[in-house]
Order: sequence, then C-alpha cells, then structure tokens
Amino acid sequence: MSSDMAVRRLDLGYFIRPASETGGPEPRVEPVLAYLVRHGDGLILFDTGIGAADAGTEAHYRPRRRALREALSAAGVTVDDISLVVNCHLHFDHCGGNPLMGGKPILVQSTELATARGGRYTVDELVDFPGVTYEELAGETEVWPGVWIIPTPGHTEGHQSLVLRRSDGTVILAGQAHDFASHYASDHLARQAALHGASRPVPAYRAWLDRLAEFDPRRVLFAHDCSIWEPSHIEF
Repeated sequence: MSSDMAVRRLDLGYFIRPASETGGPEPRVEPVLAYLVRHGDGLILFDTGIGAADAGTEAHYRPRRRALREALSAAGVTVDDISLVVNCHLHFDHCGGNPLMGGKPILVQSTELATARGGRYTVDELVDFPGVTYEELAGETEVWPGVWIIPTPGHTEGHQSLVLRRSDGTVILAGQAHDFASHYASDHLARQAALHGASRPVPAYRAWLDRLAEFDPRRVLFAHDCSIWEPSHIEF
C-alpha cells in the first residue's frame, strides 16, 4: 500500500448525449473526466479526453473539448511528466489525448485493443499513432505498489478500472463501468441484498463487483459523473 498517492480530477469538457441514448425524452449533457494520480513511482494519467471524430459523430454528440495540455498545466504538470497512461476503454471520448503520449506505456486489456483495432469501434488514429507503446494486459494486475488494474467488463468487453490502495482508504477510478454514481450505488445495494439472502426477485449485478468489494473502497469516481460514491457508514 502506498500512503503518498493523491488523485486530481481533470475536466476535459463534455458532450451532449442525444435523447435516443438517454432512455428519456431529453438529451443529457455529460462531463468527460480524467484523473491524475501522483504516486511515489511517478504520475499515472487515467483517460485522456475527447478525440477528434468524423463529422457524423461530431454532430451526434456535439462535444466541447478542453485541451489535455491545458488541464495538465492547471494541475502543475506537463505531458512529459506522465509516467503511465491507463485507459478504461478506447472509445474516442476516453483516449482522445493518447497521441500526445507517444513512447509512454499505455496499459490496456488485450481484448479491448483487439476490438479497437477491429474497426467500427472508435477513431483509428487514436489507437495507432507514431510512438504508440501498449502494454497489453490479460486480466488484473498490480502495476505499482498499491495500484491495481481490475477488469470491469460491461460497457465494453475490455473495460478496466484503476484501484488505488491508500492509507486513508481505497479509491477506485471506475471509468464507465457505471455511467453514474447512483447506478453503482444501486448495484452495490443489490449485491448486499443478495449476500443477505433477500428473497427473489433481486436485481442482477456484475460479478466483478465482488472483486472490487474486496478492496473495501472508500470512494469510487467515474468518467461521466462528477458525483462520488461513498459507503453509507462514512463520517463527515
């Protein structure tokens, strides 16, 4: 466990999800958030923002971008200072700044990279670019002391989350494993109900929640929601 980890959220803009994708009558504006992790071994960047897309995608989502360099500068660092990049997955709103990271290790599940390279999934130029250096993973791994990558498939088959075991409690950067903190909260309670032997029917939940629960998270943060999940027993 590393006691000197700090996490800073980076605002990298937003996009407008059309009503056809929200399940309701109105479109929804969603933030695009990345996270900068300061660790004793270096700096980790979790996601890199919205990349340029084709005209159809631009019109569909109407993104407003904040430059990654600008966001990093506000945090007191530069692209050169980044040691590792971790993408929760390779959709264009999560890996848009990757081409700035040539020569730096980008940690990704092998399944995710294969899907991205298969076409009709993301923006190809954001996946393969000069100097790209992938470290492909096949499951969970502890990349640095106290820093775990855990597969959390669902939104995509190769989705992954970053677990930070700090001395004051574990922080999970969950990316788009859930769209909203409230969705995570609902699944967390569904898991509790199932473990308590609640009579059926009870909502289903992703099996990987069992693994995340083993880390006893104190906070869970997301890619498209500024809200933060915390356990119900926390003191304020």
